Amino acid sequence: MEYEKIKKFTKVFLDIMFYSGIVVLITVPIWLKWAGNHYSKAIGEYYISMLLIFAASGICGILIINELRKMMRTVVQKNCFVRENIRSLRRMGKESLCISAFFIIKVFFIPTPATMIIVLVFFIAALFSVVLSCVFQEAVNYKEENELTI
Repeated sequence: MEYEKIKKFTKVFLDIMFYSGIVVLITVPIWLKWAGNHYSKAIGEYYISMLLIFAASGICGILIINELRKMMRTVVQKNCFVRENIRSLRRMGKESLCISAFFIIKVFFIPTPATMIIVLVFFIAALFSVVLSCVFQEAVNYKEENELTI
């Protein structure tokens, strides 16, 4: 019973993150301009570069959340060891690696400790996704093999 509540909460939370992420992505030019005027002159100085980096990273983030939403649907259906989840994990790994690369580029414009932490976190997320996709690959293979056994 408790597990069902966690699944439902996670599904709703991912949906909220997905749609609010789209809103944030649409408003990136506005809040980035504001940050350049009120927070850091460097952001204003490199506005176009920062806009491209944050927008591209935001798109990757939304794609990652969408993959998680797809995977969550298979969990709710109690059929999570499927090939589509392997593909989702691999895509999430690639998207995490892209975010890491975008923030490595950002270091050349505005180097901050937070930027390096973001690079590290998304690089680890990419590795985690790739390793987990390998685990899921084995699980799917075992599942398919079991389904063929009488």
